[in-house]
Amino acid sequence: MSTANRKYKDSVFVDLFAEDENAKENFLSLYNALHGTNLKLSCPVENIRLDNVMYMNIINDVSCLVDNKIIVLAEHQSTINENMPLRFLQYIARLYEKLQAPTDRYLRKLSKIPTPEFYVFYNGTDNYPESTTLKLSDAFIKKSNALPLELEVKVYNINKNKGAEVLSRCKTLEEYSLFVEEVRVRTQLDRENGFTNAVKICIEKGILKEYLLRKSREVINMLIAEYDYDTDIAAQRQESLMIGIQQGFADGSYQTKLETARLLKQLGDSTQKIIQVTGLSAMEIEKL
Repeated sequence: MSTANRKYKDSVFVDLFAEDENAKENFLSLYNALHGTNLKLSCPVENIRLDNVMYMNIINDVSCLVDNKIIVLAEHQSTINENMPLRFLQYIARLYEKLQAPTDRYLRKLSKIPTPEFYVFYNGTDNYPESTTLKLSDAFIKKSNALPLELEVKVYNINKNKGAEVLSRCKTLEEYSLFVEEVRVRTQLDRENGFTNAVKICIEKGILKEYLLRKSREVINMLIAEYDYDTDIAAQRQESLMIGIQQGFADGSYQTKLETARLLKQLGDSTQKIIQVTGLSAMEIEKL
């Protein structure tokens, strides 16, 4: 699997809200939109992002310390990953290690820590609600009335047709949503020149105009890197499925064979092919 482009620069989303010269202003605008506050540009904001944690070798998160809170933002342009609460748990643990002095954890007096908040912004093509909350406890095999550990991730669908209220309160996020839609349309029409055409059209329409005028070449390179990353992820998911199938067969699991046959049948594979892959009989497959 190629990793060349994934070592390039951050995504456009990250650049807008964490790295660009106007990132602080953009981030505070988004923070105020999420919280109904009016923090000014003079408010201290510290970028505390971790390297190579959220998305392997490409970093696609924004992590800032502001108003005694740790705000962690992430973007998804494909299917929402329901394991995000667990990934954020691992992420915030590393952040606390970075922020807190090693000796503080051994103090007798309580050592105060910033309050964490987690957000995912979804702009993929799958049908998804305007907003929802993912919970770590949803992954627990056994649940009790008093959960010993919980972590919640607020997910916003920022596709313009979903009309997420947060878009109307944050101009940069709204224009970023329109930019992503333009990229999607132009790349479908012209795979080779789609990114370049999208940037030009957005400038003409006044969408992220000042930003794109300054960084058009960098933005195109970031889009190329993001496209390659999504392709890699799709390949990894397929590879994981095949590894799981092979492991199940190695273990001699009849239930695994049935589940695999059911999945292949849903994908439209022929009965003959399913027989070859699983070793099940035609009758067993027809009953699924």
